[in-house]
Amino acid sequence: MYIARETSKVWRRITMEYSVEWPLLKERWKFLIFCLFFQYLHGLAARAVHYLHRPGPVLQDVGFMLLPELGPKKAYISETLFSFIFCSFLLWTFHPFIFHAKRFYTVLVWYRCLAVLVVSQCLRIASFMVTQLPGPNYHCREGSKMASLPAPKRISEVFLLNFPYGVVYGCGDLIFSSHMIFTLVFVRTYQKFGSKRWIKQLSWALAVVLSVLIVASRKHYTVDVVVAWYTVNLVFFLIDRQLPEAEFSERIPSGGGGGGLPLLPLSTKDSQQTKEELHKLINGNAAEAKDTC
Repeated sequence: MYIARETSKVWRRITMEYSVEWPLLKERWKFLIFCLFFQYLHGLAARAVHYLHRPGPVLQDVGFMLLPELGPKKAYISETLFSFIFCSFLLWTFHPFIFHAKRFYTVLVWYRCLAVLVVSQCLRIASFMVTQLPGPNYHCREGSKMASLPAPKRISEVFLLNFPYGVVYGCGDLIFSSHMIFTLVFVRTYQKFGSKRWIKQLSWALAVVLSVLIVASRKHYTVDVVVAWYTVNLVFFLIDRQLPEAEFSERIPSGGGGGGLPLLPLSTKDSQQTKEELHKLINGNAAEAKDTC
């Protein structure tokens, strides 16, 4: 009986949130699809630069001097931490579909995230395509068969990215770190829309730890990580300034379980939609309270 009642509440919450998010998605789906497709183009550029990569002596690096190399057997540590950050952020962005306490619209959060990602990735592609540094990772060094790619025999080898092998063992796409792009975008986004102070502090700490692990794993030079830190933060700041707040309205966290309202209306035509959302959330909460009693 209890499980059935709770399942009903969750389903009611999902349907209400869907009715709110769907109009936002219909207005912005083309941009979101383009940004998702750009992730493939970014991978295509990384694949192309691997053909241009020429292994050579590892460059002198202060981070390499200070941090002992973890080696290929411990390379999974940085990937595990990055996967944890990525999955945690992904789940957090969709939590308004389950929980009442929320401060944002999922569609608008991803709209902002993907905008920053695409701009940062454009800068990254421009950087590693004009200058190819000898890769410091173990599979990119002199003597490794994976350091250079032979000319492709089929066009599918390029466009299919040789997934997942080509993605995991890529070389040449160094400046600047893609892992740090995603991490810093996620951290900055939670700083703006998140509500837990300790999570904000922990996210910055994890970003620093990931930076150290990336250098210790020799997946990037220190400069790749440093450039990512100031470039992504600058891009996020500029996009945050340029995009009107009315397009990325936050919701006020609900105090007594009620749904939140946007601080600013999305547009004049959305004023009626905001009222409808309020009524839906209030009616949903009232129904849940009645079921509890």
